[in-house]
Amino acid sequence: MSDPAFLADVLAGFSQTPKHLPGKYLWDEAGSILFDRICGSPDYYPTQCEMALLSRVAPAIANRIGPRATIVEFGSGASRKIRVLLDTLHDPARYIAIDISGEYLEASLRTLAGDYPDIAMVAVRADYSRRVDLPVGRGEGLVLGFFPGTSIGNFAPEEATAFLARARDTLGPSYFLVGADTTQDEDRLVSVYGGCGGLMEALHLNILSRINRELGADIQLDAFRHEARVLHEPFRVEAHLVAKQATTFHLGGREFAFTAGESVRTDTSHKYPAEAFRALAGKAGWTAEESFVDSAGFALHLLRC
Repeated sequence: MSDPAFLADVLAGFSQTPKHLPGKYLWDEAGSILFDRICGSPDYYPTQCEMALLSRVAPAIANRIGPRATIVEFGSGASRKIRVLLDTLHDPARYIAIDISGEYLEASLRTLAGDYPDIAMVAVRADYSRRVDLPVGRGEGLVLGFFPGTSIGNFAPEEATAFLARARDTLGPSYFLVGADTTQDEDRLVSVYGGCGGLMEALHLNILSRINRELGADIQLDAFRHEARVLHEPFRVEAHLVAKQATTFHLGGREFAFTAGESVRTDTSHKYPAEAFRALAGKAGWTAEESFVDSAGFALHLLRC
């Protein structure tokens, strides 16, 4: 049986002008696996920059957080970056992983639990674009929220503020380590978000595969190509699937038509300069304790509530 919310969101997105699909639907198991491969690509600079920066600043964060901390990661994915914190923090007590892809989440935590048997592992399948209530109480140590990568960029400024406010409610009194990309180099952004050896195109075409598989649509995947576009005010990269020629398909008892060159937006990545991000965090009730920015423009912000 298809997910009624998924169907309603897709029908609404295809009915609007311009057309768009919520980016959260990229993250089924196949999409999560593809993105993990993207993160391992040498072309995808956000992961390379963030891992180096995180390794450099983790000892200072560990000293500030202290022992027996609970770490809560939003959008845990393959739980790769969290290993840097688990290896550096002082005797962490618990890791709570929040992700929308349940199958991928469970598999990742099984692997992680084998490598860190002394740390309690808690899986929370949830959509963090909505309020998330944790299934466990606070532990004996401090709480450290973790939102790595460029995921905060998937939210427009007002949406980012709303997410940060929801995260504050989820975490309670806590620290929150958030990654954000400040890059403004348009050529670099188009190259990375439009390429990675064809993996970006595969990731975004996968949302059409998912619509066919789970909602019974008959979209011709080879009628579309992937394209990355840089836009301003606010500065962002948008991912689009562009119709190569006029095409029609059926979904939910309705027919949808694309003209040649018409597109559907599948994701957005806003790029937030450090000062702009700190302002958003302040509006959401967080205090920016420290911002770590590398030479390539990737930032990690340590917030406190």
